[in-house]
Amino acid sequence: MTHRAALPDLDTLNPEALKALIVAQHEQLVSKEEQLASRDEEIDRLKLLIAKLRRMKFGCKSEKLDRQIEQLELRLDELETSRAQQLAASPTPLAASDVNRSAKHARKPLPAHLPRETHKVLPKQEACPDCGGKLKPFGEDVSEMLEWVPEHFKVIRQIRPKLSCAGCDKIVQAEAASRPIVRGMAGPGLLAHVLISKYADHLPLYRQSEIYARDGVELDRSTMAEWVGGCSRLLEPLVEALRRHVMSAEKLHADDTPVPVLAPGKGKTKTGRLWTYVRDDRPWGDQSSPAVWFAYTPDRKGEHVKAHLREFTGKLQADGYAGYDAVYEDGRVKEVACMAHVRRPFYDLYEAHKSAVAKEALERIAALYVIEDEIRGRSAEERREIRNARSRPLLESLKQWFEETLGKLSKKSDTTKAIRYALGRWEAAMRFCDDGHLEIDNNAAERSLRAVVLGRKNYLFHGSDAGGERAAAIYGLIGTAKLNGLNPEAYLREVLSRIADHPINRIEELLPWNIVANISATGKPTV
Repeated sequence: MTHRAALPDLDTLNPEALKALIVAQHEQLVSKEEQLASRDEEIDRLKLLIAKLRRMKFGCKSEKLDRQIEQLELRLDELETSRAQQLAASPTPLAASDVNRSAKHARKPLPAHLPRETHKVLPKQEACPDCGGKLKPFGEDVSEMLEWVPEHFKVIRQIRPKLSCAGCDKIVQAEAASRPIVRGMAGPGLLAHVLISKYADHLPLYRQSEIYARDGVELDRSTMAEWVGGCSRLLEPLVEALRRHVMSAEKLHADDTPVPVLAPGKGKTKTGRLWTYVRDDRPWGDQSSPAVWFAYTPDRKGEHVKAHLREFTGKLQADGYAGYDAVYEDGRVKEVACMAHVRRPFYDLYEAHKSAVAKEALERIAALYVIEDEIRGRSAEERREIRNARSRPLLESLKQWFEETLGKLSKKSDTTKAIRYALGRWEAAMRFCDDGHLEIDNNAAERSLRAVVLGRKNYLFHGSDAGGERAAAIYGLIGTAKLNGLNPEAYLREVLSRIADHPINRIEELLPWNIVANISATGKPTV
């Protein structure tokens, strides 16, 4: 039975006591209404959170032991790759490599069942360089290099005949062709395949080793780790040239994403960050080559952004991360907000509980994107004129609606937070109307991070901070190749076949848009 407090006899109360009773009853009623409203807000908040988590959920559960083994495998990959990278940077890499190899068992001969392709390299001289006498066969040196062509291995046999002079016995022989990794048995195609498998297809080295074993080719994980480290060192000048190109733009897209990184000696992961900076002016018809540069940092401190953008002057399109504020302070870099970030919380709200306010916000923002679809590819001046004529009135109406709606909502609701975020960056969000070079959103940067997110789903973390830095470098080359319409594996194969002998002061010649003449869109060399 429900017990209720009995009311006093109202006939016996004087006017003051009656007023006090009414006030007390009113306060109790208001308190209950506030509690109900608070509960409803909490329910909506939980629905929103659940909807977000369901969209973020990925992968499947694994046994604890399997995960520990994977962590150790990746950590070992990183240690051996770092060692190879340091040896490649040493002033005496040959001696260091020889010491390293002496600790290992002798290299096994390449499998006999693989097809072989023979290249005979004859000396340039047709007569003895000392006395001019006739050259005659004297012997030959034979070396083998394991190469990968799409879908299968092959062995390239390089034969360098030795010729001796009939008159003075001088020996003449062609110089051995250079290899991407000194004395390495991997050809540029195989190296490119290993890099693409690791960073684009997200296959850790120990899994690649298992796959190659099915073809009868035993490639130890530690050997491939040395290849990755050697390639990383070899590609450093090219990555730096890519960074200079990106930072010389007048407008950039920027974003970042968390990446779990194995903390050495702890068996646990910490959270690093991968930052992306995209130069892409194709939407307004500019012919400058698009490019993306990645950077890794062990945390998300604002000082990293400041260091990355130390040479950049122009307009930066990014989210509302406070770390960018220090970059905007002196006016050298101007903030451009992202309409996709304004839209996203309203989408989450509508998905969670079909909010009418969220639905209207989405419809109003969608009208802006209809205009953007129509003007994509037109000149910057034409885009500016159309935006001022059609988009600006829609934005002004949207702002007025935001302000009016705000007064009708609870201060603690998620809808209020979404509107306040939009109004707080309104001036920066409007800048695209006044400059046809700008975009309405930062989707160019977000697209560049998709490969990182897929990798994070597959093997969940990097083995070390050094591994994060290597990943950033290769992600940039792969992403830039894609932006320029190239097969990234074909691009890396071409670069690795040339970079060892390429003059460092002409390294820009190996950037994707300069090398594209040698590679067709299908990835096959045209020369």
